[in-house]
Amino acid sequence: MTTARNHPPRSSRWVPGNHFELLENGEEFFPRVLEAIARARQEVMLETFILAEDKIGKALHAALVAAAERGVEVHVLVDGFGSHELSPEFVAGLVDAGVRFRIFDPGRSFMGQRLNLLRRMHRKIVVIDGQLGFIGGINYSADHVADFGPEAKQDYAVQVRGPVVAQMHHLTHEAVLSHAERKRRNRSAAITGRPHAGTAHAIFVTRDNHEHPNDIERHYRVALRAARHRVVIANAYFFPGYRFIREMRRAARRGVDVRLILQGQPDMAIVRTAASMLYDHLLRAGVRVYEYCERPLHGKVALVDDEWSTVGSSNLDPLSLSLNLEANVVIQDRSFNTRLYQRLAQLMANKCREIKAPPPGKLDGLRLLRSYAVFHLMRWFPAWAGWLPRHEPRIATVCPNGSDVVDAASPAASAAPHAG
Repeated sequence: MTTARNHPPRSSRWVPGNHFELLENGEEFFPRVLEAIARARQEVMLETFILAEDKIGKALHAALVAAAERGVEVHVLVDGFGSHELSPEFVAGLVDAGVRFRIFDPGRSFMGQRLNLLRRMHRKIVVIDGQLGFIGGINYSADHVADFGPEAKQDYAVQVRGPVVAQMHHLTHEAVLSHAERKRRNRSAAITGRPHAGTAHAIFVTRDNHEHPNDIERHYRVALRAARHRVVIANAYFFPGYRFIREMRRAARRGVDVRLILQGQPDMAIVRTAASMLYDHLLRAGVRVYEYCERPLHGKVALVDDEWSTVGSSNLDPLSLSLNLEANVVIQDRSFNTRLYQRLAQLMANKCREIKAPPPGKLDGLRLLRSYAVFHLMRWFPAWAGWLPRHEPRIATVCPNGSDVVDAASPAASAAPHAG
């Protein structure tokens, strides 16, 4: 049984002294991460949902191998559902170089189908030498760069320096290191000092299925309640709970300019269908809805008024809000908020279409009934997540001989089965 003290510390208090840099799409994100790994001297901690064996994955592979071979301690945690297609040779190249390679909830396929769909490790975090962090929604795959073509994803991440990196560092350790390993570590003492790097206040917020099942959604709802003049939410998979929708509607009705950017060219057709069922309720309350139509939107970002922002891995759908392991940073900084708003404003002005509310009397009865039923069904969300099939997620460490050893002591594995 994992005790409470083994879980990463959570706080609703703002941590001062941080600096955030917005990174848009793989063109800005991947070079920064690869350069940071190349400069690492002590440790690389990397978590990702998807690691693909394409040009991006191979570039990351080379950087991790080079770091391990020069004596850097490298830990990689990938999700067994998102990263299921890695070849034995790809993984062996990492492990043989000394990379500690782990898989969250590895599963076997049946007739080509992956069965371990629920309760995924969906975080995307990198921490270098305990001092420099990256967090956002970008996976390590070629579909995050423009030359992939019309299916290339639009996405965001941030580079982080400052005291809040300590919380990111702690989480990545807790996810992959057993209690015995943590006790044996001597290197951590050399990387605990994290001087102030800027003026931004921040909160590192995670969602798990044990102690913090709704922290990310709660921060969103608090910000919506406090909004005074503007809200912009850009999210790839949007189907939140009733309370979230209620706060958006209330903000719009008291005069806040509430804008929602969703997928107009979705990577899965059901994504747009599900979100569109909420349009009538949002539009009639005054929320402005935009669909990004240039390519699939994969971002998970938002801003409120002039200082509050969030960037991370969490979608606003049942999987992210009730089942997956997720991580966001909440940022209180006027200059970062302005940069994010400028990027999203350009998106809305040049690459989105605005959805208009139907004229009064033009809403057909079937559509109204469907919308009403879906809206009120969400009153039970996310409570129904506990009804979904459960299994015991685990973390497997890949050994040099290619075998997997389950790390039963990992808090990430032990926390996941509990219903949120």
